Amino acid sequence: MENQNYKETENRSGKILAGLIIVIIGSLLLVNNIAFNLPNWLFYWSNILIVLGLVIGAKTNFKNGNGIILIIVGLFFTLKKALNHVVDFDKVGWPALIIAIGLYLILKPKSDFKKCKPKKNKWKDSLGASDPINTSNTVNSEYGMDPDRLTNHLDYLDSVNVFGGSHQIVYSKNFKGGEITAVFGGCDVNLSQADFEGQIIIDVTAIFGGTKIIVPPGWHVKSEVTAIFGGLDDKRGMQPAVDGQQKLLIIRGIALFGGVDIRNF
Repeated sequence: MENQNYKETENRSGKILAGLIIVIIGSLLLVNNIAFNLPNWLFYWSNILIVLGLVIGAKTNFKNGNGIILIIVGLFFTLKKALNHVVDFDKVGWPALIIAIGLYLILKPKSDFKKCKPKKNKWKDSLGASDPINTSNTVNSEYGMDPDRLTNHLDYLDSVNVFGGSHQIVYSKNFKGGEITAVFGGCDVNLSQADFEGQIIIDVTAIFGGTKIIVPPGWHVKSEVTAIFGGLDDKRGMQPAVDGQQKLLIIRGIALFGGVDIRNF
């Protein structure tokens, strides 16, 4: 009951903020058309990113950082429009944007997946226990390892790719989710050998970059990714009906000038 009241309050706050922003935009247009000639940069397209960032940030209390990214990018293009006749914004603006994104990655609160216990669902198999990690299929020696393939045996995924890329395979049979960051780079994560119970969350941040996630057949995937000038493409085929325990993978995050690709091959 308490959780329901919290969600209602949160949704109400988001609607109020969205309404206030719309009223402010309408008021600016009205003043501009009737009395004053307001600067053109006030009506530039990038201000939409700032507005979306404020709305998303208000709904999440700026905890996941997606709203902050939208505000940073929106401010960049708005300042470029407003100050381009004063300074050569291309010389200082792009380095400043890269610095801002870097500071965001440094200061972004770390998602604590260890505190998020997987939800038990009503379809849980009567056996209940997960299989132990099969180490026979893993690479135990650093010698002879393909340098282009990184193997992750941990229960938590943490992949950061900036101006570069990586390929990771998760073998954990007690996988608990994780976080993927791709900025001006890419990341391929293969979960076909992984397993988990109940529900897990993967938080994705794709900015001028892309992420490909390979999931095994039978997993249910729910997307909560915010795509701005980017997209999320689910290329999985027809999913077979699976009896017993249902596994739910929730993919959250943001794709800004980037993309998230989900497939099962």
